[in-house]
Amino acid sequence: MSVFAIGRALGQRLVARHKAARVVIGQDTRESSAWISAALAAGLESAKLKVVSAGVLTTPGVAYLTRANGFAAGIVISASHNPWHDNGIKVFGADGYKLSDELEHEIEADIFAHIEQLVAAVAHNAVPDCGMLPGDTQLRQQYAHWLADFVADTDFSKFRALVDCANGAATTIAPLVFRECGIAADFLHTEPTGRNINAGCGALHPEHVAKAIASSSIKYDLGITFDGDADRALFSDTSGRIVNGDAVLLLAARDMKTHVRLHNDMVVATTMSNMGLEAALKRSGISMLRAPVGDKYVLEQMLRTGATLGGEQSGHILFRDIDTTTGDGILTALRVLEVMARTGKPLSELVADMKVFPQEIKNVQVREKLPFERLTAVMETIRRAESELDGNGRVVVRYSGTEKLARVMIEAESEAEVRRHVDAIANAIQQEIGVRAS
Repeated sequence: MSVFAIGRALGQRLVARHKAARVVIGQDTRESSAWISAALAAGLESAKLKVVSAGVLTTPGVAYLTRANGFAAGIVISASHNPWHDNGIKVFGADGYKLSDELEHEIEADIFAHIEQLVAAVAHNAVPDCGMLPGDTQLRQQYAHWLADFVADTDFSKFRALVDCANGAATTIAPLVFRECGIAADFLHTEPTGRNINAGCGALHPEHVAKAIASSSIKYDLGITFDGDADRALFSDTSGRIVNGDAVLLLAARDMKTHVRLHNDMVVATTMSNMGLEAALKRSGISMLRAPVGDKYVLEQMLRTGATLGGEQSGHILFRDIDTTTGDGILTALRVLEVMARTGKPLSELVADMKVFPQEIKNVQVREKLPFERLTAVMETIRRAESELDGNGRVVVRYSGTEKLARVMIEAESEAEVRRHVDAIANAIQQEIGVRAS
């Protein structure tokens, strides 16, 4: 009922703006994604919208199809890197950008009003059945061709990649793109069951591909790991060393600067990006701005400053020197391969001079997300860590945007310092608002 109400609330808003509105829906491979898509479509259609399904497709794929085909909105059913039993609804406007926080809050208010109406409707059997949506394979092919076209002039014949599709949305599109680009690739985790998305694979477990490459008798030039909805990617070099989003920002920034595509010689990263990235960029004459964690906030700062490159350590990379509106893991992989082909250098050499400061992130499960300013012991521990680091490290404490977790990140010159401070702050959070073991 709630999903149907979301569809109707969103549909009525869209119809008010576009009389002949069409909406495209894509989904990942979770067990619940199909019925959520169907219920959402029924709600949208009850508001007199036409709904087109792209079937299983990546989040950036839906963003592209929305703006390329004149849809009033694009909707993705996915919980990204979360376990199979979680799910969510992401909405893109007609321009391919995520909705603003303000508009999301307005729609949320509409949804609660519609739920009240639907409770009454259920009593009279007035809510329609929600049939399954067939996917349009031509839409997937359109997106695959658009990606391949960006690197159409690059010769990838010398490369071989090992690609982890995380049993997620990349399973339907990554093989198409790599084949069209002429990239020899072997694919792992391409048999989704509905419950194995992100399970011990994908961008949360890049060590899987890294170890496979290091031990394989086949000579791979790099490993690529996508998350469940493939809006981000992590990599590994030929020796099995993991290469994260910070390193990708470094190699992409240098390449874009060389080809005069890095606006104002500037990169937007986040508060989680390593100090080593900032130092390496500075040596190349590139400045770095920090945004709050979340690709949405990175994009906002990029649009404000005109930056053409931004991203997160987690692998969300945004390229604004081309026509994109969100992070795209497959596009990121193509851009990394393009730099390797253009320079003739292996991935390890392209990022070899980046000295990474020891960094640790510790998650604490919490009962509630109280402002840290209200937690006296936590704030005292944070201030003590900042004072002792004295500018030679960083402390970042924040809540997860999708789970009841507090994330503690410490960066320092020594691993001993990192461990001591991260444990102290995590313990303080655990004492004040942590979930007690039963």
